[in-house]
Amino acid sequence: MTGFLVTIVKRRSAAALRAFAVVGLAVSLAGCYSSTQRVTEQAYPDDYHQRHPITLKEREHTVEVFVGRNRGGLSPSQRADVLAFAQQWSHEATSGIIVDVPHSRLIDRASAESMREVQSILAASGVPRNAIYMRPYQAVDPTLASIKLNFAKLAADAGPCGLWPHDLGVSFDRTYTENSPYWNLGCANQRNLAAMVANPADLVQPRGETPPYAPRRSVALDKYRKGENPSGAYGPDYDKGKVSEIGK
Repeated sequence: MTGFLVTIVKRRSAAALRAFAVVGLAVSLAGCYSSTQRVTEQAYPDDYHQRHPITLKEREHTVEVFVGRNRGGLSPSQRADVLAFAQQWSHEATSGIIVDVPHSRLIDRASAESMREVQSILAASGVPRNAIYMRPYQAVDPTLASIKLNFAKLAADAGPCGLWPHDLGVSFDRTYTENSPYWNLGCANQRNLAAMVANPADLVQPRGETPPYAPRRSVALDKYRKGENPSGAYGPDYDKGKVSEIGK
């Protein structure tokens, strides 16, 4: 009788353990489900414009003019660099021009002569004198000292690219279960567009309209008043050769 009771107790203990294991497994699965739900709720947007937006930042544009110890003045290529810098400043700058002038006993004379030529090119290009700020600095190596021209301008940027925060393989992630685009998709396109845009401000608002070409408008209106065809006059053979005759 005693052995029978012991057997019953053991069976009940085993059943209790199995029930506890089932409950524990259910709780763990519920935790996985809630974790999957959180991943789904926190998933990134499908539109790559929102994942990789193009932002405007202020960056420095720098041109270095190397100063020789015994030469003084600028070479033809250096004059072209300074002229291009001045033209870029007039179209793109959001600040004045900061000029870092090297200072050393061996190059002070050559630096002063080069700086006078730089100032004359900037003035001839329409840069006002009060927009130029000069500051000297100690040249560590006089043989490689340079006059540094700087101004700030708007620049468009996107990215960084090459980030893979989610697994592309089989997983509980929404990108796999719902066939959503992966994070890095579209990043290179946005980054290239930001690098190619001529004026970053065009990404924010359109440019103002320019006046129409008055001479051509006057010719077209005059033909319209006379009842003539306002389009241009083309000869009978103007479109000859547009269709390739190769293989005939």
